[in-house]
Amino acid sequence: MVIDFEKVEQMTGVYIQNRNLFVQAFTHTSFAHERKSSQRVSDNERLEYLGDAVLELLVSEFLYYRFPKMSEGELTRTRARVVCEPSLASFARELQFGKFVRLGKGEELTGGRERPSLLADLFEAFIGALYLDQGLEKVRQFLHKLVFPQINGTWLDQMTDAKSQLQELAQQEKRGLLEYRIVDVQGPAHDRFFSAEVYLDDRKLGKGSGRSKKEAEQQAASAALKAWKSQ
Repeated sequence: MVIDFEKVEQMTGVYIQNRNLFVQAFTHTSFAHERKSSQRVSDNERLEYLGDAVLELLVSEFLYYRFPKMSEGELTRTRARVVCEPSLASFARELQFGKFVRLGKGEELTGGRERPSLLADLFEAFIGALYLDQGLEKVRQFLHKLVFPQINGTWLDQMTDAKSQLQELAQQEKRGLLEYRIVDVQGPAHDRFFSAEVYLDDRKLGKGSGRSKKEAEQQAASAALKAWKSQ
């Protein structure tokens, strides 16, 4: 798959200098694993790791100045909402990153282009590539233009991930301790599918599945929230 970099630049407002970095950023592990050994392809996991660290720093900086009356604990919780899977996936969707990612056949057939966990990782990988390509200030400008203007109280409430919502609910009602358990793993190492269950004091609240442990746990939390609110 050839990435349309003109379209990427148009959507992001970023002029790309080192295209190889961004080819890697838009390459999912499923695509890399399907290539022959003689055509070794680098996936975006290392860039995702770097992008996560850059986001943590710049989101922390933004919140520090944007909300001067917030305590340390409030700032930490707010940052977690901004850098959580639902919010990062929403940023990636707005920029249409799903159209550009290079996927393996299996991931393509199972809706990988719209999978929240994949899109969130993709956004972090893009941030990592932009940091290496043009430095911290360019990433800061990108976030201030396309991401930070959206962050307000209403947006933060909408973007609280299911695990955080469930944790807050359990704490409010003093119901006990939540525990997530991975109960099944299927598929080869590069194409795993996980099933998770969430328990409250050994009572099962919900079950979910996904392409990563994190996604499976989020799905389990979502199921638990639906059951809890219907009681």
